[in-house]
Amino acid sequence: MSLTDLSASDLSRLVAARKLAPSEIMAAHLERIAAVNGAVNALVSLRDPDEVMAEARALDDAPRRGWLHGLPVAVKDLVATRGLRTTYGSPLFADFLPEADDLVAARMRAAGAVFVGKSNVPEWGQGSHSYNPVFGVTRNPYDLSRSAGGSSGGAAAALAARMVPVADGSDMMGSLRNPAAFCNVYGFRPSWGLVPADAVGDTYLNTLATEGPMGRTVEDVARFLEVLAGENPEVPFCRTAEPYADRLGGGVKGLRIGWLGDWGGAYAMEPGILEICRSALGQLEEMGAVVEEVVPPFPAEKLWLAWVALRAMLNAGAKRAFALDPAKRAKTKPETIWEIEQGMGLSAEAVYEASVIRSRWHARAAKLFETFDALVLPSAQVWPFPAEWDWPKEIAGRTMDTYHRWMEVVIPVSLIGLSALSVPVGFGAQGLPMGMQIAGRVGADALVLRIGQAWHEATDWPGKRPPVL
Repeated sequence: MSLTDLSASDLSRLVAARKLAPSEIMAAHLERIAAVNGAVNALVSLRDPDEVMAEARALDDAPRRGWLHGLPVAVKDLVATRGLRTTYGSPLFADFLPEADDLVAARMRAAGAVFVGKSNVPEWGQGSHSYNPVFGVTRNPYDLSRSAGGSSGGAAAALAARMVPVADGSDMMGSLRNPAAFCNVYGFRPSWGLVPADAVGDTYLNTLATEGPMGRTVEDVARFLEVLAGENPEVPFCRTAEPYADRLGGGVKGLRIGWLGDWGGAYAMEPGILEICRSALGQLEEMGAVVEEVVPPFPAEKLWLAWVALRAMLNAGAKRAFALDPAKRAKTKPETIWEIEQGMGLSAEAVYEASVIRSRWHARAAKLFETFDALVLPSAQVWPFPAEWDWPKEIAGRTMDTYHRWMEVVIPVSLIGLSALSVPVGFGAQGLPMGMQIAGRVGADALVLRIGQAWHEATDWPGKRPPVL
């Protein structure tokens, strides 16, 4: 077994025991990056290998800084990294060198991570397909003709391809969950506020997106969450972190799982997705969980109405200049311009109504969690699609009326900040991966990870079926 096949937790333990040096780990991963990244295009803005190796060697005999001591990490290209190019996938920032790290990057450095580069994203993270005019498209390690998903597509593909042992991602509209499903890895969207934002922009209003961990094991996800989580006194609504890795045991026996499926037909699904998720639920039942089908608990069209309004409002507030400045508009993707213009056209009444819907769904979900320990949905509505597409225009004969409608299945979680883990559930008829979302109430992060750990111990899809590159 190569060092690149080991989990981040195993690598960290070996380093802590001084049975393995950071420089050995780095050399193996740099060799892997050189061998496969050209085909996958998951990692971008790669640092000079000699500089990276020098940084790793300096940690060989240094006091251990944290769980990531000496491990190679490629930070998502939506996160600013000091002295390391950060483009946001936009030609407007193609040569941007930040002078300071964003909070999550700073926490990774403090835990001992060695940054090897960035992971590729869609322009501004918009759209669940990682392509942009700066670096091009990230391809799926399981089929290079297919998408790796997005916006954390570079992170998921790099993980699956064994270029990095663990990865950070972010999730507004499934940006962790979709690529995790497409690439046969785990992606965790924490309860909103557990991984705090930076003290920039409107942190009181923007409560739809969050950073989170990705990995090939649930233990890695839990331990990386401990690095990223914790209060930031400069921003509101923070949550207190817990020792998540210590609470992974316990299994699923007796836990009640609610299956929401396609929300009573509201969410179009490609053939095979519901079936593979139902098969996974059957396995959870064999493990002792109690699974029950749940009728649609809230009108899907209302959730969509609220989501589109609130998302567009935030985009218009943050990126308004891109639509109004002709020079910037010419270098901005049409989907971003669409979001901005939708937001600029919103009335106060429409924003208020969206907020009311959001509050009502939160209250309804709270009632559901009085009965169920977790709710389950597919992580995506389509299998990994051709990499040359912008986005799927149709699902099972149903036309998608926006660039992101094909990911509508993630909205029930995102809209109210639930904790959710996308777990791999196997492969379809074409040999492509899929996943399902295990969602818990706000604050139930440890329980969701516990369910995921039991699932991983029973299945280990990432270890059982790595990509062939």
